Amino acid sequence: MELMRLGPIGSERPVVRRNGRTFSLDSLTADIDGTFLAEDGIERARAALSAGDLVEVTDAEGERIGAPIAHPMAVLCIGQNYAAHAAESGDAPPEVPILFHKHPNTIVGPFDDVAIPPGAQRVDWEVELGVVIGTRARYLTSPEEALEHIAGYVVSNDVSEREYQSAHSGGQWSKGKNCETFNPLGPALIPADDVDPQSLRLWSRVNGEPRQDSNTNDMIFSVATIVHHLSQYLVLEPGDLINTGTPQGVALSGRFPYLRAGDTMEIGIEGLGTQKQHLVPALT
Repeated sequence: MELMRLGPIGSERPVVRRNGRTFSLDSLTADIDGTFLAEDGIERARAALSAGDLVEVTDAEGERIGAPIAHPMAVLCIGQNYAAHAAESGDAPPEVPILFHKHPNTIVGPFDDVAIPPGAQRVDWEVELGVVIGTRARYLTSPEEALEHIAGYVVSNDVSEREYQSAHSGGQWSKGKNCETFNPLGPALIPADDVDPQSLRLWSRVNGEPRQDSNTNDMIFSVATIVHHLSQYLVLEPGDLINTGTPQGVALSGRFPYLRAGDTMEIGIEGLGTQKQHLVPALT
């Protein structure tokens, strides 16, 4: 089962897909957001789908695919969560999860254009497993308990501008992470019950050429550990997104050129779907 949002920017409608068929969720919710997730929306959608209570959408093909979650309160990101990526960045593997933030308005659809800021020279790709919170999580007692608070998983591209990240941010990374369109998300939210988050191949290509190819079993900190750890320092709300880090194979390694206008990024995660974005100059 895949939860998706289709339609023009700002007017997306919630749908669910199964076995190649698309069904409207309008009878259950106005959108796929924190309220829907907190009110057991995924199970209600699953039950309605199984009962045949949802209206089939016959004109879904060709519609724009939006980000699969609407209006997250927070986008939380874990840095250097794959040892090989830490090494290619010139750093030792972290001893605790490194946290940074992206503005929620960086989120765009999985096939929307990504805008290169004026004068930017070091724009980079980062395929990541995204974790969507389903119920409020605070001061959790164990990683096992943390898994109970996850609604599902998504493909996420943590696009970064490395010069902004390293030279403009005063010792932290946020300025290189928050440019508009810098978090393509989707195409679908896959329910947690259908995913083993620590056994997923993830990959990226630029202009058709391979870049990253790894597996989430190489994470330094597991999904459960990350959610448990974060809950000790902040309250995770339904609909919040956690980007869990990227594997080796990014431009920061020095092995590949940085992105330019006209380039194309493709990223994917086994069982969760694929994305494709064109790089364009940001409008000023």
